[in-house]
Amino acid sequence: MEKIAMIGGGSWATALTKILSENGARVGWWMRSKDDVQHLQHTRHNRRYLSSVAFDLTRVFPSTDLEATVKDADWLVLAVPAAFVKEALDKLDRDSLKSKRVISAIKGMIPGKNVLVTDYVAERFRLPHTQLGVVAGPCHAEEVALEKQSYLTIGGTDMLLAEDFSQLLRNRYTKAYPMADLDGIEYCAVMKNIIALTSGIAHGLGYGDNFQAVLVSNAVQEMRRFVHAINPQARDLSASAYLGDLLVTAYSQFSRNRTFGNMIGRGYSVKSAQMEMNMVAEGYYAVKSIHELNKKLNVSMPITSAAYHILYEKISPAVELEILKEKLR
Repeated sequence: MEKIAMIGGGSWATALTKILSENGARVGWWMRSKDDVQHLQHTRHNRRYLSSVAFDLTRVFPSTDLEATVKDADWLVLAVPAAFVKEALDKLDRDSLKSKRVISAIKGMIPGKNVLVTDYVAERFRLPHTQLGVVAGPCHAEEVALEKQSYLTIGGTDMLLAEDFSQLLRNRYTKAYPMADLDGIEYCAVMKNIIALTSGIAHGLGYGDNFQAVLVSNAVQEMRRFVHAINPQARDLSASAYLGDLLVTAYSQFSRNRTFGNMIGRGYSVKSAQMEMNMVAEGYYAVKSIHELNKKLNVSMPITSAAYHILYEKISPAVELEILKEKLR
């Protein structure tokens, strides 16, 4: 029986715990809230996210003790918002992950440091990248709860690690495949949230399907330019790990980044949108990280720049989209 330490109590952590535990793994599940842990122990449900999912407590072990959860695990799966990764993991000793294989299920970057989650983990715990992987693909947590057919890609520099974790995720409604592209998949997962957020802004302003399609097709070109500049490698961005993830995040009703952007387009302030959603939209933080990284690369990124101007320079969404639409083809 594989032993997993799941770090995070949100919807994606809940969905992955469902898949892994139902596939036979033992999942130690760390949550920050003592009340949430106690509720799960007594009812078998996560009261905050995907509350319809019932967990087998002979395989799932909720806890607020991070060190104990991590200690007995073979795998560590990170599924907290990127903004909270440093706060959570800095409680651990630098050697505590020495023998672990670490998977990031986070589609964001460490704010302030502007680094990928896997790069932060590698530096903080002195791990080789061969011990790290990333989960990507068009797969909303809400559809996992409903057991809708889903596809995942495990990116890594070690294909054995990627294949091993893929096997842990495969079941009748989830297909998972390994791919030898850690950085590219992770950067694209970050950028698709920026695109989804901008797509939401456009929708909130009343732009239609025609514009949305042009926006997303231009976004693929923008992602290709940026990822090639920061990590040149032959990669097919039409694969589901890249394009599929972008499409579902840009168009789906379950996309929190699209929802957040839609609220901004309708006139909400950033703070009021965040408060009403009560969930983290990774794209908000990702915009600043990618924008700052691009100051050195100087890649043409009109969509990311537009989102940055709206969210951080408080330019009117209507004015900024008028400027952006002239740059798209």
